[in-house]
Amino acid sequence: MKSSKLIMGCLATLGLTAGMSSAQAEVDRDAIAERLAPAGQLCLQGDDCATTVAAASGGGEDSSGALDGESIYGNVCAACHESGAAGAPVRGDESGWAERVDKGWDELLANAINGIGAMPAKGGNSSLSDEEVAAATAHLLEPVMDVPEVGGDEATEEEVSDEAAASEGDSASDDEAASDDEAASDDGESATADGGSDSGLDGEALYGSSGCAACHDSGAAGAPVVGDADGWADRLDKGTEELYANAINGIGAMPPKGGSSASDEEVQAIVDYMISEVE
Repeated sequence: MKSSKLIMGCLATLGLTAGMSSAQAEVDRDAIAERLAPAGQLCLQGDDCATTVAAASGGGEDSSGALDGESIYGNVCAACHESGAAGAPVRGDESGWAERVDKGWDELLANAINGIGAMPAKGGNSSLSDEEVAAATAHLLEPVMDVPEVGGDEATEEEVSDEAAASEGDSASDDEAASDDEAASDDGESATADGGSDSGLDGEALYGSSGCAACHDSGAAGAPVVGDADGWADRLDKGTEELYANAINGIGAMPPKGGSSASDEEVQAIVDYMISEVE
């Protein structure tokens, strides 16, 4: 009788331990996924990023129904304007915005609506209204210039569209075109960020979940495409350690760790995966 109770007790303990291990594994996976979630979506000219971003932005309104420029900016614009990816001027960088703010609010808004250089119209989210773009642009420019109030009756979509059409011919200014060309050439040096290697991490899975695929599957911003041996040839000559360093610290248009919050080990695992696809 005592033996039976002892056996049952051991089995119960083993079952509880297994359940706790499984639960911990789920927590670990969720934690890694959250840590690797990209800060935003990099969307360049020709990409179609509208529907997914629109869903994430919740329409760009706060609880009162007013336009929330900060929220729209975070969902659509931050990926480039927080990191400087693809030559985008960083929010709050007065020197980077100096020549641009001289053009005035109307032209800057027209550029945001119509696109300029590497930036597609409305940051790639065609579902945004002109008024929502204006709200996000106001949040972007607020640290470096005086911006008008947006979301009221004084700025109708018709007025914004007229202003956009008037400025369209001047949108590609010489200084921004030069900046875009420089960013594009730097991108050729770009090597991605993420993880795999001897750590036992799944580099392929991390590559897909960290945001690297957005550029390295399509070649956006000059990123070398995974599996393109010719595109990787010169980079492989630099050696794995330099590729690790570029991925972790950023290079050209690619921000550090591809804009994700991955650990150095996870970044190395992703680099290992990308290298394995061309060796």
